[in-house]
Amino acid sequence: MKKNTINWFEIPVADIKRATSFYEQLLATPLKTETFGPPGKGSPMTVLKSDGGVSGALVQVNERKPSNDGALIYLNVDGELDTVLGRVSKAGGQVVTPRTEIGQNGSYAVFRDTEGNHVGLHQS
Repeated sequence: MKKNTINWFEIPVADIKRATSFYEQLLATPLKTETFGPPGKGSPMTVLKSDGGVSGALVQVNERKPSNDGALIYLNVDGELDTVLGRVSKAGGQVVTPRTEIGQNGSYAVFRDTEGNHVGLHQS
């Protein structure tokens, strides 16, 4: 039986340094960029930390471009939705959908990052 339907995600970026800075400010945590792939041909990737479960990364690869009309992923903000939303514009992003209550399922919001991706935030 599967533990999670999703086990990894990648957010495409045009500028890995700018995107890493944005997500470090947004999530209030330092992130590390590494190169993954064959030596000399690898791509920069910044892993978004996880305490187990689903994790993902910011990736700068020619095959994927940032977009606001692709799949929408939601980052878990553990009850800190308002705090994290308060960091969006300071970090260079824009709130697209403000905090929205969804009953027993908590609340969510959506922002546009510095690369043009729309990403959701969720708290139970």
